[in-house]
Amino acid sequence: MLEVRDLHLHYGGIQAVKGISFSVGQGELVALIGANGAGKTSTLKALARMLPQATGRVHLNPVDGPAIDLMRLPAHELVTHGVALVPEGRGVFARQTVLENLKLGAFRVQDRHLVQQRLDELLERLPRLKERASQLAGTLSGGEQQMLAIARALMSAPKLLLLDEPSMGLAPIMVDRIFELITAARDSGVSILLVEQNARLALKVSHRAYVLESGRITLTGNSADLLQDDRVKAAYLGETVC
Repeated sequence: MLEVRDLHLHYGGIQAVKGISFSVGQGELVALIGANGAGKTSTLKALARMLPQATGRVHLNPVDGPAIDLMRLPAHELVTHGVALVPEGRGVFARQTVLENLKLGAFRVQDRHLVQQRLDELLERLPRLKERASQLAGTLSGGEQQMLAIARALMSAPKLLLLDEPSMGLAPIMVDRIFELITAARDSGVSILLVEQNARLALKVSHRAYVLESGRITLTGNSADLLQDDRVKAAYLGETVC
């Protein structure tokens, strides 16, 4: 679904991403893990065209159409081609209601009946948001806002979902609920690129993973294998390796 080759990113006099290459298959959940400052968020922002100074080859390869060169598109056109980003910090529209936020996720969809169908399905799956449909998004808890941000992205029926640190700052019970939503999206066939500092959690829900260190990919493999890798255990899972 996504093919990234030789991605570079310089800004503020810093080379944040140093020629990385990776891919996300159709219906696959792939994780990018690494320490703070490794370049994970910069990579997602580059893919979402929020940092247009990035260089490299980034192609979306949908099964139902020709390949799309994402580097030639402005950020606001990505959703039309099936790419949705849930940014770090959630980015909900605080002065709009939950319902208004969700509808904004489908602002490029012309079929109002389809929008209502997606809305009904999501609210049925997410009773907490359904209960708060008329509540201003800015008054929700952090976990509820994260749930809303992901649900808003899903309203566009993305082919590729980019998730940036969805568990950050949340209580464990809300983390569980957020990742139930993410795994449900994965199981429905959405391709997902997940940036997540909680490496153990990311490796448990993903098919494959890449380890990013100082802007370079240093390790890659099946997530189940990486969970058992001594280097990953020592650096990211808090385990002492004898």
